Amino acid sequence: MKRDCRGFSLLEVLVAFVILALSLAVLMRIFSGGMRNIGAAEEYSRAVAIAESELATVGVDAPLAEGQHAGENGSFTWQTTVTRHAGSPAPTEGTIGGIELYQVEVLVNWGQAPAAARSVRFVTLRAASGAT
Repeated sequence: MKRDCRGFSLLEVLVAFVILALSLAVLMRIFSGGMRNIGAAEEYSRAVAIAESELATVGVDAPLAEGQHAGENGSFTWQTTVTRHAGSPAPTEGTIGGIELYQVEVLVNWGQAPAAARSVRFVTLRAASGAT
């Protein structure tokens, strides 16, 4: 009498486990890469916020003038550089209400290891009254 065998053979079960293990390894690699990218995006967003904040304060607390200013915010370091814009006309003696253009650059760095060092740089122009 012949019985109808139902179920899987040992070989089929082993092949299924190998396929499952390989699939899980690929999924874990994709998941860990996604988590790493989320961390990098969070750091980048924080650096952009610091740079925008520094740009917003230039020329507000004190009159716009050439110079450099640097500081730290946690693991982030920033440097603000204000220079006279090359295309700005030179102030002339005796003019009232002239406009001078300044180039404002903010550079934010983060990441300690040389391979992991990152930075973001913002550059804009600001107009200042050149009244004498």
